[in-house]
Amino acid sequence: MTTQKIGLIQTAVGGDPDRNLAHTLGAVRAAIREGARVICLQELFRTPYFPQYDGRDASAYAETIPGPATRALSALAREAGVVIIAPLYERTADGEYYNTAVVIDADGELLPPYRKVHIPYDPLFYEKTYFRPGDDYRVYDTRYGRIAVLICYDQWFPEAARAVALQGAEIVFYPTALGSIAGEEVPPEGDWREAWETVQRGHAIANSIHVAAVNRVGKEGDIRFFGSSFVADAFGNVLARAGEGEEVLVVEIDLSMNESIREGWGFFRNRRPETYGALTRRIPADRTPEALGYHMPAEWEPHDAVWLSWPHDTETFPDLAPVEAAYI
Repeated sequence: MTTQKIGLIQTAVGGDPDRNLAHTLGAVRAAIREGARVICLQELFRTPYFPQYDGRDASAYAETIPGPATRALSALAREAGVVIIAPLYERTADGEYYNTAVVIDADGELLPPYRKVHIPYDPLFYEKTYFRPGDDYRVYDTRYGRIAVLICYDQWFPEAARAVALQGAEIVFYPTALGSIAGEEVPPEGDWREAWETVQRGHAIANSIHVAAVNRVGKEGDIRFFGSSFVADAFGNVLARAGEGEEVLVVEIDLSMNESIREGWGFFRNRRPETYGALTRRIPADRTPEALGYHMPAEWEPHDAVWLSWPHDTETFPDLAPVEAAYI
């Protein structure tokens, strides 16, 4: 794939998975009519964002692969000759649950799933309650090029983008569920939407790849999802950006620029992997967040919608074990 159209499907989600699926299928067909050849849906496209609540039973939302969503999307991909990226709540045959993206090639084949590697556990994002982490990054050779998928929280980790770029990904899709606290449109620390877009544009520049981020919209519980799906080229330029409502964003991209920009910057040929050992070194036991008296990366003060990071207050968040487990 050099010049091609991609489609991002940005929708509001209700409580009925079947209705959500039908609504999404209609949006995918609209993208196909506009010429999109690779189409990406948002994170957990078929279900509400249930991880904003800690410890609930969400098993009814999970599905197997193949399952209802992938069968319907596979048939549509085969009929139209398009690639579809379908992020969903996966239940495996042995009863494990993952936040998963299924890449469906243009002949309808289900390629090996990507399972979200970085799992947050923070107020309104209690994902460790529901999802096991994946352990592998994948790059997919599809009919329309080499693509990678990283899911939501993965986008804050530059190592993930670099890993798939080194495997030859031409474009990275980031299906996402991100918003602001309802009623607090500009948090004290700054604009989440701006930070979200900025970090992914940085991945595009640092790796000389295109990125495409697709986010949901609408108010669910205490979160107002702000949409704003976008596509950036290998120089970090935003080619198109959606608004805050439901939208089918179809964008023409030219991946032939990736290599020329990479050669110009020299980021890959001038790498020094032998100096990067600290990136894979485990944190010593006496330097964990708990040992230092900290809670990483945020805690919820029950009296107000305030995000804090330092120091840890044991009265408001006494149990650090789930947090520490992510760092050791």
